[in-house]
Amino acid sequence: MTVSTTLTRKADFPGLVTPEGAPWHYLDTAATAQKPQAVIDAMSRAMGRDYATVHRGVYSRSAMMTQGYEAARRRVAEFIGAQSENEIVFVRGATEAINLVAASWGMTRLTEGDRIVLSTLEHHSNIVPWQMVAERTGAQIDVCPLTEDGCIDLGALEAMIGPRTKLVALAHVSNVLGSVLDARKAADLAHSVGAKILLDGCQAAPRMTLDMKALDCDFYAFSGHKLYGPTGIGVLWAREDILDAMPPWQGGGAMIDKVSFEGTTYAPPPQRFEAGTPMITEAIALHAAIDYVAAHDPDKLYEHENSLARKLREELRRTNAVTLFGPEESAGIVSFALEGVHPHDLGTILDEENVAIRAGHHCAQPLMEHLGVPATARASFGLYSDENDIAALMRGIERTRRIFG
Repeated sequence: MTVSTTLTRKADFPGLVTPEGAPWHYLDTAATAQKPQAVIDAMSRAMGRDYATVHRGVYSRSAMMTQGYEAARRRVAEFIGAQSENEIVFVRGATEAINLVAASWGMTRLTEGDRIVLSTLEHHSNIVPWQMVAERTGAQIDVCPLTEDGCIDLGALEAMIGPRTKLVALAHVSNVLGSVLDARKAADLAHSVGAKILLDGCQAAPRMTLDMKALDCDFYAFSGHKLYGPTGIGVLWAREDILDAMPPWQGGGAMIDKVSFEGTTYAPPPQRFEAGTPMITEAIALHAAIDYVAAHDPDKLYEHENSLARKLREELRRTNAVTLFGPEESAGIVSFALEGVHPHDLGTILDEENVAIRAGHHCAQPLMEHLGVPATARASFGLYSDENDIAALMRGIERTRRIFG
């Protein structure tokens, strides 16, 4: 096997070695990305020598932290091609972002008989919030099927939407299959019937160049920890006019204009949706993560991970006992099943070989039912991955086959 180079130095990522100093072949980036030292350092500084609260302090360090926090918002806006930093709402993660839209927009805009369109491959965080809205409003959920190779079927979507369709909520990239949605076409279809479209960008944001204007969606959600940043922070992007018309979903400090016992008025977006002390250090570290990714060119990253996924699929096909799921071209994610071996058993044996994969239903149980399996093994690549990681995975699979006969 030819050994390829990574897009960056593995040494930038202290998590890619075992406690004994051996290489750790991390193939679970779709779950959460390892952090470069630059991000760790940024968060350490923010939690240490630079730490103070934001927005309400009159002392200089608070002012400096406020500048850093809002600079992170501007950097996110630039990174995703937003028109304004006021379109960027910091949240705890993509799950909270979708719940915010469901609670604030969904609960106030949807009524009995309205239709919400999801797809078979959605993550639970893009299913359950809409089920909760449907239960409370009387709206109905329609499920868009997949093509034979595991992509969202936009022909079926076009046929199933209509005047009562008010929201289409789809994954930009599947967290299980790596299949990539033609997001602009999906947006055009939704808008053709007057519906809004939300995109779950958790797997796309770390792998693809994003441009909100070009995508023409209405809501976009992603998590910081999959983008080589810290946990506990994510982003909701929405068009400014939509955010301006949405009521707050949590009350407290920072999201108000004026409070009295006679009534309260609210701050404009995005502050309206950021009640309480925000995730200050996490935002600053997310800024550092975006700078790191941007320095390595998202277009090159996308091709790097795709080429590794193609190589892994080629290697797995040489093993007759493997079933592959998803399209040939996948965004750095490969799901598979090894005949006669539960994915959890495979994951356990691979761990003994210093190889980390994900094994389970990947918070996508409806998709597992569609595939006819209880779980899959999933290998997912990052900008630090190379063919050495594939070689280690294949050695672990061969050992597993010998153990299970």
